[in-house]
Amino acid sequence: MRRPPSAPAHVLILGGTTEARRLAELLHGTPSITATSSLAGRVASPRLPPGETRVGGFGGAEGLAAWLRAHAVDAVVDATHPFAERISFNAARAAAATGIPLLALRRPGWMPVEGDRWLEAGSLEEAARLLPALGRRVFLTTGRMGLSAFADLDELSFLVRSVDAPEPPHPPRMTVLLDRGPFTLDAERELLRHHRVDVVVTKDSGGTATAPKLTAAREAGLPVVVVRRPPVPEGMAVVSGPRDALRWLLERLEPGP
Repeated sequence: MRRPPSAPAHVLILGGTTEARRLAELLHGTPSITATSSLAGRVASPRLPPGETRVGGFGGAEGLAAWLRAHAVDAVVDATHPFAERISFNAARAAAATGIPLLALRRPGWMPVEGDRWLEAGSLEEAARLLPALGRRVFLTTGRMGLSAFADLDELSFLVRSVDAPEPPHPPRMTVLLDRGPFTLDAERELLRHHRVDVVVTKDSGGTATAPKLTAAREAGLPVVVVRRPPVPEGMAVVSGPRDALRWLLERLEPGP
């Protein structure tokens, strides 16, 4: 499907993050571009961005490529969660197959500061292997996906925080806290104190919404197991903020003088 020359350029935002919503807001006020935001559908009540939205998968890289062609997409912005590895690689393959420009919008990762007791892990499974030597009461903030990595740790107690309730397999001794960020520092301090947390596990998601737990853990002298991000696909352009993404799109999609 070809876009009429006078029609706005069409951008697909692979979203679900704060940065994706902010980019959708910026594009909503840009007359030369129309955007469609795609959400994975893993959260029961997502915060919808302005403009057109779609929910659900595409059917792999081939299905995404077919959708891009059918909807005359001019550029794709992968603004998914830094750990949404599969959709990022599918987007790279679909962009290569169609010749459509692709950008990754990734918030910067967290950096340790003086007083932090961070231990890096390359995966959830590696994080699970570290825990028995670090404490018995674990604050697990990696979301509801991937809890099977901790399912065999039956001697540890887990406090699991996620937006939606997790499904098995998961740790046998588990308390679930259904909540959505942003979280305040005072609330995180009280949570660690009330639940007598020994160790915190987190993915390096970056951003400010969930960062206060790191400050609270540092103040309490607690170890934090930080799961490293997977790399973005080789050759993909990367920017760190929505306005940078907007500039990248305007440079490629707005007609010249």
